[in-house]
Amino acid sequence: MNERISKIKNDVQDRNSEAWIKLCQYIDQVYDENIEEFSPLEALGYELYSQIHTLPESIAKLKKVKKIWLYGSKLKRIPPEIGEMESLEYFDPYTSYDLFWFPYEIINCKNLKDSRVSTRVLYGNYKNRKGFPLLDHNPVRYEGNSLKCSICKKEISYEETNQLWITLRIGTDNLPLLANLCSEECKEKLPEPPKGYVDHAHKGGANLKQPSYEEWEKAHVTKISWDEIKKQVAETKEEESPKLLKLVRKIWEQ
Repeated sequence: MNERISKIKNDVQDRNSEAWIKLCQYIDQVYDENIEEFSPLEALGYELYSQIHTLPESIAKLKKVKKIWLYGSKLKRIPPEIGEMESLEYFDPYTSYDLFWFPYEIINCKNLKDSRVSTRVLYGNYKNRKGFPLLDHNPVRYEGNSLKCSICKKEISYEETNQLWITLRIGTDNLPLLANLCSEECKEKLPEPPKGYVDHAHKGGANLKQPSYEEWEKAHVTKISWDEIKKQVAETKEEESPKLLKLVRKIWEQ
């Protein structure tokens, strides 16, 4: 189950490249002009867009952006600062096949209700249970020499940081998130994962036991027999029954 564990890559971005410089300029433009949609592909063109492997920390100032379009990106990670985009409503990194996980801080986007993510490539996805990298041996490093606790926002060094994986519902998807924690007290404040996923925050690694697809299915899929469907159809209004029965049969046969 967990043999397909990829190594986390740090220092993924050339921050002196033309692509990076123009992306930072684009973020300044979005901020200055109060633009509500963030679409770097449209701003940079595909050649430069394909050279972007993370987003600048300056996305934190995009308080008015409601939609992020990252379709087809080559992103390998998104910085925790996305959690400061307080107006964000829609998040779309669809077909970003190198994006296996997200920062815990995205849960702070309280207006985020809709998302479109290529979930098959994610760590812990219920369809393939791709393994989580072991954080003890392969910690995530961000820009700079310190970071903030994902819960209390206290500034901490990497030596003080307890990094944990946790799967939570974000928008319309269950996403693997990386939390940076300063204490056991902050760890206890982590939410409970949805059923059908690892039920606690963890370090990952090959020895991590993930729920089977059958366990996920039991928690999320309600099965009903054809006889039960016909019974429910029979209980609907007589004039609606033939049309409804035809529709249900078509869905059932698919």
